[in-house]
Amino acid sequence: MADTPAPSVWPGLLCTDAPATIRFLVEAFGFVETIVVPGEGEDEIVHAEVRWPEGGIVMIGSHGDGKGEFAGHNTPGTNSMYVVTDHPDELFKRATEAGAEVVRGLRDEDYGSRGFTVRDPEGNLWSFGTYRGA
Repeated sequence: MADTPAPSVWPGLLCTDAPATIRFLVEAFGFVETIVVPGEGEDEIVHAEVRWPEGGIVMIGSHGDGKGEFAGHNTPGTNSMYVVTDHPDELFKRATEAGAEVVRGLRDEDYGSRGFTVRDPEGNLWSFGTYRGA
């Protein structure tokens, strides 16, 4: 991890159930919860961050009443993420055992990547693979 540069792109998800999404990302994929700022309502999260151990951060917040800063710009369950991993086989097993819905099973791609795509309980697509870009 010491050689991994600090993340410079932080995607954000607005969720109907942000606490459950964080728990799922930690359990199913191995993200690490780093900060959670609760809101006024029960189960409301103003801002949270989960760190990908292989490099990267995803921000998470409650969708709420639609009056917040990003109202109308992010509908829960419509996002797609690609996450680089050196361990796709182990991660696929972990994700499916935790209940992630398989969209595209574990496979080798003709461009050299090995990976898979699953759906989280909110409906977001998470693709994991060994491809690090050109």
